[in-house]
Amino acid sequence: MSHDSNVTTNETCEIHDGNLSPFLPIGYIIIFCVGLLCNIVTFYIFYLRRHADSSMAVYMRHLAMADTLLVLCLPLRFYYHNKEGPFYICKVVGIFFYINMYSGILFLSLISLDRYLKIIKPVWVFRIQKTRWSQMVSYTIWVVLILGMCPFLASNNQKHPCNKICFHFHKKGVVGGVINLTTVVMFLFFYLAFLCFYGKITNKLRTMSLGNGDPKGQSRKKKVIIKTFLVPAIFTVCFVPYHMIRIPYVLAQMNVIGDIQSQQLLHILNESTLLLSTLNSCLDPVIYYFMSSAYRKTILCAIRGQFKNMYALNRRRISINRSITEI
Repeated sequence: MSHDSNVTTNETCEIHDGNLSPFLPIGYIIIFCVGLLCNIVTFYIFYLRRHADSSMAVYMRHLAMADTLLVLCLPLRFYYHNKEGPFYICKVVGIFFYINMYSGILFLSLISLDRYLKIIKPVWVFRIQKTRWSQMVSYTIWVVLILGMCPFLASNNQKHPCNKICFHFHKKGVVGGVINLTTVVMFLFFYLAFLCFYGKITNKLRTMSLGNGDPKGQSRKKKVIIKTFLVPAIFTVCFVPYHMIRIPYVLAQMNVIGDIQSQQLLHILNESTLLLSTLNSCLDPVIYYFMSSAYRKTILCAIRGQFKNMYALNRRRISINRSITEI
């Protein structure tokens, strides 16, 4: 009996999804449906309408692109969930997924930087605020992320049984582990910068007078400050839990944490927080709604069935971001 169980252990993956097994694929499909619908609307507003280009417009368009490409990966994550799918298809989809997730993180950071510079340094115009430079920075992000993922595409380690299962707990060598841990450290750096930006933005808004002599000025200021916290709140909820789990999870993949029970727990936590991170593709349109009056007016026209007004609005040449109150 013990001999048979040892053979089974050596031939099968001991790490499994546990109670998450039925919920993960359902969660990905729900996020896919909602995210695809939201981002199709976003594409219509950002790409097909006539916008006066700005650095903010550039970053928001690239963010919408990243979110759309990410949600397009989710049906395959559903289809191949817990299956030994075609190795390279699963690998390419997995890499494609992470490229778009991290590009989304970087574009959100650039949007925050742009708002920071416009509010804290309103008189100065930095190079990165110019459309040509913001386009160059955006394309550079895509190129760097694609090149950075190439080492993972070249690896072909299927020795461990878990490595044959798509989108699962995979063993990593030293190089892969170091790259993953470095990515987590870089994320934490961006997150601290993120919090710093919004802390200074909030302090600046508190000292500003929105409508002198207006009795509703304080109420308006509070609303602006609350909207300011929307971006860091979504960023924190979606991405911080995943990256906090990544450090022990990667160490488990490198077998530094070799206990099976610990690896099992870390796998479940990793999958749960990864699902949470994909929710960002559904929540970014909420950010656009509060940051862009043009986006907000188009959505409201669609909800009210005022499609003629929506079409007329989309024929105008309007900047995506207009004032500091739309944060």
